[in-house]
Amino acid sequence: MDEAILARLLSRCEVMSLTAGTDLLHPGETNDSVYVLLSGELMVYLTPEAVEGQGIPIEPGHCIGEYSAIDRQPVSALVRCEREAEVLRLSGPFFWKRLVPLPGVARNLMRGLTERARTTNQLALNSLRERLELEHLRKELDLARELQASMLPLRHPLFPDRNDLDVCARVEPTDGVAGDFFDTFLTADGRLFVCIGDVSGHGIGAALLMARTIGLLRSLAMTARGPEAVLQQLNANLCEGNETCLFATLFCGYLDPASGRFTYSNAGHCPPLVIHEGRSAELPLPRGPLAGVFPEATYHAETTHLDRGDLLFAYTDGLSEAEDPEGRAFGIDGCRPLLIEQQGEPLPAILDGVRSALAAFSGNRGLEDDCTLLLLRRS
Repeated sequence: MDEAILARLLSRCEVMSLTAGTDLLHPGETNDSVYVLLSGELMVYLTPEAVEGQGIPIEPGHCIGEYSAIDRQPVSALVRCEREAEVLRLSGPFFWKRLVPLPGVARNLMRGLTERARTTNQLALNSLRERLELEHLRKELDLARELQASMLPLRHPLFPDRNDLDVCARVEPTDGVAGDFFDTFLTADGRLFVCIGDVSGHGIGAALLMARTIGLLRSLAMTARGPEAVLQQLNANLCEGNETCLFATLFCGYLDPASGRFTYSNAGHCPPLVIHEGRSAELPLPRGPLAGVFPEATYHAETTHLDRGDLLFAYTDGLSEAEDPEGRAFGIDGCRPLLIEQQGEPLPAILDGVRSALAAFSGNRGLEDDCTLLLLRRS
């Protein structure tokens, strides 16, 4: 084509200077112009939200807006300037009457439309594939959540045939599956084993280590002489093949239901509270490192006595580290008056009260970490 003719025609058109972040076209608006990018970069987003990584780049020399200019339908995509750009605006009447009749213009326009259609089709296929994968992952997470819940003794009462023991617990994950866990069961010699723990991280990885830890605990606790031996062997097993460097904090112990003797050990977990005759006190903990970090770590045990009516309240840091809108931590002191006041109430009602107090403190915001609460009482 004769450059002089083309230059004379284009001299009548507007050259627009756009700054980064400027929207050239919005979905739903009318448009009769075709825009040619002279310099810079435009991005086309097929949804109103400009999601990073889901845009179609428009390079210098390519046009945009031709769909709505051709069919006179509202704009269907968001066109945003990604970095400073210059755009040549060809008004509808000028484009159709002066440019399209020129040799080669219509063919070039069709070539551009074909390329754009192919790119759009590929993006649609990628989006469909990602959506199907996401739906599959959600189904898998739902199944994992059901399996994880079935591993934990969430029913109440846990020991309906015993009138001397009462245990109740709640697990509230931040994701579909949790890294928190607890367990309680009677051993062959009549002792009650109880534990609560928190695996580092969230999601599938933490849930898998949680499942492994629960399985090991149930096997080890049946034969171990004391809680320190349980933690010793558990730690050795978790350290094997732990390339992901995940770890767990853990509190566990054995209660003799007849005498009230409670022997316990700890692996870096939060100290439980004991509620006794209208007073609350943290249980003195023996020092013990996180489980799954140091293969040669050693653990120690302590012994206390739980009178009938005493409450043992164990929790994970999803409770103590929960924050209010100003960033202040809930701690454990907010639970003490409630636990003392409701010491003789049914355990589910006490846990409901703790959870309500936490929700009021945090302004009913969602938890940022898994939260597990456990209550044990000698009836």
